[in-house]
Amino acid sequence: MPSFNKVGKLLLTARQNMPSGKTVTYGSGSFWMQFLRHLVVLFSLCSLISGYSTRDRVHELMSRYPLIDGHNDLALQLRILHNNRLSQIDLHNVSKVATDITRLKAGYVQAQMFAVYVMCGAQDKDAVRLTLEQIDVVRRMCTEYQEFELVTSAQELQNSEMRHKIACLISIEGGHSIDSSLPALRMFYQLGVRSMALTHTCNTPWAESSSKLYNVYQRQNNSLTHFGKAVVEEMNRLGMIVDLSHTSWDTSRAVLKHSKAPVIFSHSSSYSICNHSRNVPDWLLQELKQNRGLIMVNLHSKFISCRDEANVSRVADHFDHIKKVIGAESIGIGGDFEGAVRFPKGLEDVSKYPTLIQELLQRNWTEIELAGVLRGNFLQVLKEVERVREQLSLDQPSEVHIPLEEVQNPCRLVLRPPDPRLLSSTQSPSSVAQHGPEVLCWPTGATLVREENQTVEDANSEHQTSSSQRKLSPDRTQRASCSAISCPWSAPLPL
Repeated sequence: MPSFNKVGKLLLTARQNMPSGKTVTYGSGSFWMQFLRHLVVLFSLCSLISGYSTRDRVHELMSRYPLIDGHNDLALQLRILHNNRLSQIDLHNVSKVATDITRLKAGYVQAQMFAVYVMCGAQDKDAVRLTLEQIDVVRRMCTEYQEFELVTSAQELQNSEMRHKIACLISIEGGHSIDSSLPALRMFYQLGVRSMALTHTCNTPWAESSSKLYNVYQRQNNSLTHFGKAVVEEMNRLGMIVDLSHTSWDTSRAVLKHSKAPVIFSHSSSYSICNHSRNVPDWLLQELKQNRGLIMVNLHSKFISCRDEANVSRVADHFDHIKKVIGAESIGIGGDFEGAVRFPKGLEDVSKYPTLIQELLQRNWTEIELAGVLRGNFLQVLKEVERVREQLSLDQPSEVHIPLEEVQNPCRLVLRPPDPRLLSSTQSPSSVAQHGPEVLCWPTGATLVREENQTVEDANSEHQTSSSQRKLSPDRTQRASCSAISCPWSAPLPL
């Protein structure tokens, strides 16, 4: 960086080269040419010094207040690219992705909320198993690498920063992962999950998605059912953050009215700047403010500019607008790397976060405001969620069950004594109890099975039934159709 001594010498040189005495001829072309040349050099140096100064401010600020990023889908990419075989890769440097340990450090990311995502096609089938497998890979990578540390509380998160670790938080992306079961929700909490998005791109039997991709669990004027409210209440009791990204606006409004604890949009942006259904309108931001919640701005280009291309300036427009509507204290960052493909120029991977902070500094955001955006605001929400948990500590675990008619899932086992009329002369009661009667289980709207060595013809369609599948015997269908074996790597990215 040019020093101020060098600038001083340049000024002295300029003065020495100017004509001396009181008889300067202002019409002298040579004098003005020399003066203008020196002036241009001085302005260039001042701009250079100013640029370096802003970058220095960014790095100093982010060193003191390293980022807590609200959403990253690295676990999904590990499944797609490596089938969760961590032994095959080095997480310090990973190709074909935007996230690894080296780039997290370069981007001053001190805590990362890693999303546990399974495709909507697994709903009503084996979503719980797939979710467990994704939790497993996050827990493994965050315990097998010394740079990472799995954390489950605000205090642990702060302690990890003092130990210069990258804290790992686990979030479930989509309520279909709990299969409409509060006991499953509680067990996920025991495994370290501290946040859950109520929906993904599909409705659940109890909450409504912002997406119309899947025509399942359609309801009128009931965007958060009685069981959905029970899910929110149980998350409040556990101390698990309710995430409203991907939910419909009606579901978001209902949750904001019902939740005792602050909620977050972990990776959503401003609808006023980009009118995408995944973004949040101003009236909903106002209700989020009353809830003391947080919106963590998504960097995916289509949610920033409503096009495939965007730039850092357009991202900053989202921050400016949300700040104007509800204040900087309600804003965080949820990059959505690995869950989307296209990102703004200059923000292509997790190492580029300083570029965004520099843009906000140049727009006169104060360091106090940015310290909150980087980490303070999320920590405040997490602490408040934990405070509400303490207030509810005397409440018993909820025993609310969803009515079977709301689930509409033929693969859901109902425990009851076998019907003697179904027993044949060759079947014992124990055999029927173990295997059950021959029931054809056929959920609609998902690719369920592949024949051995069969290729996936349409990698982005989870809801088409292959011709080979239709030829399966009833027995094979019964066994296969309750499992989403359509390969997670063939599904669309979660966004």
